[in-house]
Amino acid sequence: MKVSSGTPSPWLSLKSLSIKVRSMLYRCSSPNKYKRLDAKLERKMVEAKKGFSGYHKFKSINSIIMKFPQLRDSLKNIRAVFEQYDEDSNGTIDQEELKKCLQKLQLHLTEEEVEDLFHSCDIDGHEGIQFNEFIVLLCLIYLLKGPSSNTTSRLGSPRLEATFDTVIEVFLFLDKNGNGKLNKNDMVKALNDASPREKSPSHITRTRFEEMDWDRNGQVSFREFLFAFIKWVGIDTDEEMPLTEG
Repeated sequence: MKVSSGTPSPWLSLKSLSIKVRSMLYRCSSPNKYKRLDAKLERKMVEAKKGFSGYHKFKSINSIIMKFPQLRDSLKNIRAVFEQYDEDSNGTIDQEELKKCLQKLQLHLTEEEVEDLFHSCDIDGHEGIQFNEFIVLLCLIYLLKGPSSNTTSRLGSPRLEATFDTVIEVFLFLDKNGNGKLNKNDMVKALNDASPREKSPSHITRTRFEEMDWDRNGQVSFREFLFAFIKWVGIDTDEEMPLTEG
């Protein structure tokens, strides 16, 4: 799909990543494993969609791509927090380390919530949260905790919260029907909104959707979207990731 002259296609070619992640998900659990958490996230996104009125910062896929460098820089700052709580420096945060982290950040979650979040973000089933998974986990907590009841920020970092707000609004832009999850029609509309005269071929739209729909149930939860979006932003690399086809 050509978006505009000199502008690369907005979605990364993540077919190999999608296959790898989908395989890991099916090895370690049933697709039903995440239903409870995803149902909560769906309700939160429906509430967020209803709460948005007036100005929206995103009008097209292009406007989202323009935010990638800023988002990448902000998300990389989370690494210091991650390394602080990775007490054995093995590159992952186990469940006990996660509980200490949440206590230090004054994020009060029930045992059930911690359990759900840990297993839903530990996508390779190795009983440890890696850096990218930690970003997803913090963003999910930020969404689930709702607006702060006092003047303090939810995560202790207004800049990080502003970044998560931006990521949430990207999802809301893609969720055209406001039901808290993405479907293929949402993706078609979002991709074609960028350049209405040049519609995306159906196979490209289908591929982009399948990159996010890991459990192949025809719908994309906010959690699934987050894993794909962080990869698109290029958090794993120091250089901007290519956005071209192929």
